[in-house]
Amino acid sequence: MRRTSIGTWAYNVGPYGAQPIPFDEVLAKLAELKFDGLELGGFNGYPNPQNHPTKDDRAALVEKVQRHGLAFSGFAQDLWSQKLLNTRDTTDYKAAFKENAQFAQDLGIKGVRVDTVQPPTIHREADYDDLLKRLVETWDWCIKTAADHGLYVAWEFEPGFAFNKPSDIQRVLDRLPHENFGIMYDTCHGQMVAVNGVRQEGRKETLKGGQLEFISRLSGRINHIHLIDSDNTCHKDEQGNDETSAHPPFGEGVLDFDELVPALVKEDVGHDWWTVDLCFWPEAWAATEKCKAALDELNKKYG
Repeated sequence: MRRTSIGTWAYNVGPYGAQPIPFDEVLAKLAELKFDGLELGGFNGYPNPQNHPTKDDRAALVEKVQRHGLAFSGFAQDLWSQKLLNTRDTTDYKAAFKENAQFAQDLGIKGVRVDTVQPPTIHREADYDDLLKRLVETWDWCIKTAADHGLYVAWEFEPGFAFNKPSDIQRVLDRLPHENFGIMYDTCHGQMVAVNGVRQEGRKETLKGGQLEFISRLSGRINHIHLIDSDNTCHKDEQGNDETSAHPPFGEGVLDFDELVPALVKEDVGHDWWTVDLCFWPEAWAATEKCKAALDELNKKYG
């Protein structure tokens, strides 16, 4: 059986950004629902290197999580305030990454998440090859730094961030063949990127074989899995424009998990975690129990 977790960012960003669910309340809820762990989103007041600066602070956090019978399945670090593709000097990004890598190591977390930070519209502003070079050179340094801390790096591709076409993703992977670097495969993002081609600059690129073809193309480089439904729509920003995948709860979208999960089960991701991602869902707190039940059923069938 796979260990189950959920991303805590569902409770402190988007609809919950102004009033996050208190972290201790999140721990209690996840324990009550018998999750095995949580995937920590280290921003907006939840534990991060700034509010847990010392080894003692971090040891106390680990103890608190363990008292609830939980463990960490991964760490989504706060790099969204950094410049990655929109600068030629990524010194600050690298420094923030290293600080977060030390934090993850101190908590006993094995995997850290990255994305390309800037929206896909940056492809209108700069040469593609120049952007690719900036990304690869910076992430090469970060991946090696992560390895020094005993960590793997999982890239969560999304329609809301640059390099969001299937060929883009493969191109980056080909240039970064490190064993500790791979793809965080989120079933909702997979739908929006490979099937719908949402927010892609220039010519839209989708795959005839949909997500199954995408998973096949990425096979051997998937190192983390997020399971959640998709209704083929994006979350909207404050102006009503598409931002990134909507992440509806299981059963409120169109995905066939009896098709997708067996394909993902074949991937040797290097650990036994399956994580629910309800990012930006307006009723994520209320939907958590439903999602845990659905995940448990998938675990019984395929875990």
